[in-house]
Amino acid sequence: MPTPHNEASLEDISKTVIMPGDPLRAKYIAENFLEEYKLVNSVRGMYAYTGKYKGKTITVMASGMGMPSMGIYSYELFKFYNVENIIRIGSCGAYDPNLKLFDVILAKSVFSESNFALTLNNENCHIVNASNDLNNIIKETSKEENIDIVEGNTVCTDCFDVYMTDVNKFLNRVPNDFNPISAEMEAFSLFYVAKMLNKKASCLMSVVDSKYIKEIATPTERQTGLNKMIKLALDASLKL
Repeated sequence: MPTPHNEASLEDISKTVIMPGDPLRAKYIAENFLEEYKLVNSVRGMYAYTGKYKGKTITVMASGMGMPSMGIYSYELFKFYNVENIIRIGSCGAYDPNLKLFDVILAKSVFSESNFALTLNNENCHIVNASNDLNNIIKETSKEENIDIVEGNTVCTDCFDVYMTDVNKFLNRVPNDFNPISAEMEAFSLFYVAKMLNKKASCLMSVVDSKYIKEIATPTERQTGLNKMIKLALDASLKL
């Protein structure tokens, strides 16, 4: 049952979807982690692949950048393709001086100034939570595999935070007790859509830039240097 943005058939999409932002990262995951995979969507270049990971059928689909794009794809997956779980895997900026490049973060709650929830569902909502069930499975898997993760709150912005004229003014508008450790651009819409449709969503992120260090990961590093996070998401999906 194609949608305006997804040409896949209903049976082409698994109940659990691993969702990077970058279509080329979805391609990379399919080629390097999945067996018997096939391309099931290429509309607008937003690649989706379905294949076998350790014997289990898994779909990996890109979301694109920003809340509107993630909102469209997650809504259609949940609403029209009967997806039950989406684990976003993406990059983020760090707001904690102890975080290093490629540290893995698990989002607990997400704050956004966006009116995404108001526009979509007439709800003045600016903080939304990840699925506790999914987060617990991811944390359990990380312990089993000795993968260090940091669980904390994140902010979801309408623009790339590195380009903000004054990031500190933005941070001053974040609720005082929220204490974000990272920033990204998609998790709020994913979590809100999951909440609205009674589905489950989590967000794993790898640090690619930081408020406290000068280094920024290159495009190549962003695409291929995130294997630890990718493997954690895929192994957690085996328990769903």
